[in-house]
Amino acid sequence: MALRRVTMQDIADSCGLSRNTVSKIFNGRGAVPEATRRMVLEKAQALGYRQIPDDDQAKGEPRAQNIALFTSHMPSDYHFGTFFVPAFAAQLSRAGYTLMMYELTEEEFSQNRLPAHISLEQTAGILGIELFSRPYLEMICRLGIPAIFVDAYAGANTSLLKYDLISMENVASTITMVNRIIESGAWRLGFVGDSNHCNSFHERWIGFNLALDKASLTLDRDLSILDKDGPEYSDPEWYIEKLQKMPVLPDGLVCANDYIALHVMAALKQMGVSIPGRVMVAGFDGTPQSAVVEPALTTAQIPGADIGRLAAEILLDRLENPDRPYRTTYVNTVPLLRASTSR
Repeated sequence: MALRRVTMQDIADSCGLSRNTVSKIFNGRGAVPEATRRMVLEKAQALGYRQIPDDDQAKGEPRAQNIALFTSHMPSDYHFGTFFVPAFAAQLSRAGYTLMMYELTEEEFSQNRLPAHISLEQTAGILGIELFSRPYLEMICRLGIPAIFVDAYAGANTSLLKYDLISMENVASTITMVNRIIESGAWRLGFVGDSNHCNSFHERWIGFNLALDKASLTLDRDLSILDKDGPEYSDPEWYIEKLQKMPVLPDGLVCANDYIALHVMAALKQMGVSIPGRVMVAGFDGTPQSAVVEPALTTAQIPGADIGRLAAEILLDRLENPDRPYRTTYVNTVPLLRASTSR
């Protein structure tokens, strides 16, 4: 009986790849990571495939080696990005890519311009983090380079996106924290943060309102601080001024992130207001600072490293399968109910 002929599909199945990727390698067309190319050629030889190309032919055209990270602000210690970026870079490195980081100037960001000195010819894919401008994201999409964004502009979750989006889950964890505050005896609640700053803030605002509605509580904007995002949010004196202008102090304040919550707590302490005895406070992000402040801050833990690895996998898959439908991926967060919301 004649032996069955080994096909490209057999090689693809053995490697866990698409036939299209294997075809690119054997025909020398399109960009494929070097590690993937070597794996396919070794598997083809092991299976007895007869038409293995020579090394120069298999390599085809030189491929772009870089993944560009665009950001308007490099992640700080208060940001989950401090765990996200190393995990993302490590995953790319194993696939043969180099992460190039570009912090946009204010002019580049506001004028929808690419960062200076970037070589698009050497850029295989793009990661956007802290890019909360719809026009800027649309400009990147017009480049025709595979892109994934971490979070996005407010309302992106209701848009038909032409890029891959990955985000932390925001609504359910916010509802859980608000429920904790209400169960601890609060009924006058306020929100602190610009709900239109980014999609994650917007979704946390939605979660806050859903929890109030479920508890039959009415939103009172006079008990919230909803100003446009800016440097004021890092100034305890600014919070003191805002809090003193309220008709009455809220029983609880739900903040858009830990950075805001920690400054709110500092302002309340300067005012001599007991936390949580008089005002309960919750944040979001699960920063290391949230665990060591007194009292420990209720927050939602974002698995930054896991999101980083998953984002890299999604982008690498997009590089190999550019015609796949775009994906919006949410990664669960974990509420950490601590002393700042417990009476």
